[in-house]
Amino acid sequence: MTRDAAVTILGPHPLLSIALEQNQDGDDVHLHPAGQGVWVARIAAALGAEPVVCGFLGGETGAVLGPLLHARAGEWRLVPTAANSGTYVTDERSGRRVPVAQAVSGALTRHEIDDLFTETVAAALRTGLLVLCNPYPGDALGPDFYERLVADVRPSGVRVLADLSSPRLEGAIRGGIELVKINDWELAAFVLGPVDTPARMAAAVRRIQDEGVETVVITRGEEPATVYRGDEVWTLEAPRFTDGFREGCGDSMMGAIAAVLARDGDWREALTLGAAAGAANFLRHGLGSADADTIVELAASVRLVRTAG
Repeated sequence: MTRDAAVTILGPHPLLSIALEQNQDGDDVHLHPAGQGVWVARIAAALGAEPVVCGFLGGETGAVLGPLLHARAGEWRLVPTAANSGTYVTDERSGRRVPVAQAVSGALTRHEIDDLFTETVAAALRTGLLVLCNPYPGDALGPDFYERLVADVRPSGVRVLADLSSPRLEGAIRGGIELVKINDWELAAFVLGPVDTPARMAAAVRRIQDEGVETVVITRGEEPATVYRGDEVWTLEAPRFTDGFREGCGDSMMGAIAAVLARDGDWREALTLGAAAGAANFLRHGLGSADADTIVELAASVRLVRTAG
């Protein structure tokens, strides 16, 4: 696929992943860039988009992480920080992903936050499409950051997609965005109540749509995703597999959606490729590692069915 479109991705906290694996000769140690924004960008790039990722990078871990990021496709606009970038270690020698250790990024200064805001606005105005991802830790950037960011880019016609949890989601939707993708427990946190029936889920989604959001995608683990678009409700059914890793599936989905919308593709195609990207990620041990050919092949098995509205 040709790279005929660009998308800005606010991925505030790229992470350094250290994975312990095993081969026939003994142990292997693998270093990879990780985190929500990284995984969104990886799939967007695989499907032909040019990602422009805005985030923070700092400290000893940042010195290792930086070259790994710049080796990936796309443009990496990384604001230097005094604090270390986050890191996590997993032991995968048993065939399962077992967490061993984790260190999150330290506190940010006001100037560092202002620099990220400026970089993201400038990039979004150039690309015309912006994907919003969570910080890590979650309280590193407040809802006001996201509200101001969306409010500053929307008047210039920038399309905004959000893959956020509360309270950052509340800030973003106040600014005015086109699409929200969240899972069912994040939706429950948004409304501070259960969303375990179709009626409760629909009522919760209406609170998001009342802020002007056209499309809301709710992922539900192994169950088909539910899509609310205006007054219409759709079921998004992807192939179901029994052996794989869920880490990064939702981010892969968002990366595919962004790649299609960046080239002004149809929303149905965006959702179909998104579901296929999530399924491909599951098969390939997670972490946004699916390739374009696999995603396109799996998309033939995805069903988007209107169920109401």
